[in-house]
Amino acid sequence: MSGKLVMDKITKTYGDGDAKLTVLNHLDLEVNPGEFVAVLGPSGSGKSTFLSTAGALLTPTSGEVWIGGEPLSGKNKRELAELRLHKIGFMFQSAHLLPYLSVEEQLLFAAKLGSMPSRTAKARAEKLLKRLDLWGRRKHYPEHLSGGEKQRTAIARAWMNDPAILLADEPTASLDFKRGLEVVNMIADEVKEEGKAAVMVTHDVRMLERCDRVLVLDSGVLVPRVHSLHV
Repeated sequence: MSGKLVMDKITKTYGDGDAKLTVLNHLDLEVNPGEFVAVLGPSGSGKSTFLSTAGALLTPTSGEVWIGGEPLSGKNKRELAELRLHKIGFMFQSAHLLPYLSVEEQLLFAAKLGSMPSRTAKARAEKLLKRLDLWGRRKHYPEHLSGGEKQRTAIARAWMNDPAILLADEPTASLDFKRGLEVVNMIADEVKEEGKAAVMVTHDVRMLERCDRVLVLDSGVLVPRVHSLHV
């Protein structure tokens, strides 16, 4: 499934009057299928708000978000939940694995939520776990996994329903440099091989080599990164 992410003049404000805070200010972004974009920004710059808005978790105050050619405005909560489940893959700093499910069961549970047929789900789970070098750990529970194994499991789960768009929020923050680079390479390879659009929010400039573009969230808008910026 290929897709495209478009954010058109997105504004997000909190509060009103003297307490009004504008976090995103007529922000524009277009990420095409096969493109991997990194977003940098200091703490408090609005990166989480930006990513949550891109992923249909937050509704913008104004502007329009398009996911795979579909505008989000006008969709109800159920429709937005369905869109997130089928078209968006989320990766977070923490793996957020369910402690009572094995590695393989984490993926099969995601597939069940997405109404994927059981036989198809098992075949896809096997393919992903082998690809991410987790097949030998498929029966293990999160408490018995290393940090890298947990994060790779979370990536496999995010890819399980073949989303068109991948959104990663500091996916390498809990990993050492080597494991972090492996994760970024996995995301980049998936983007290129499967024609997905991906956005990664990160603090770690060492992880930017595989990205096609690097942007900085500054004063509520995205601007091209200038290498002298210390973010």
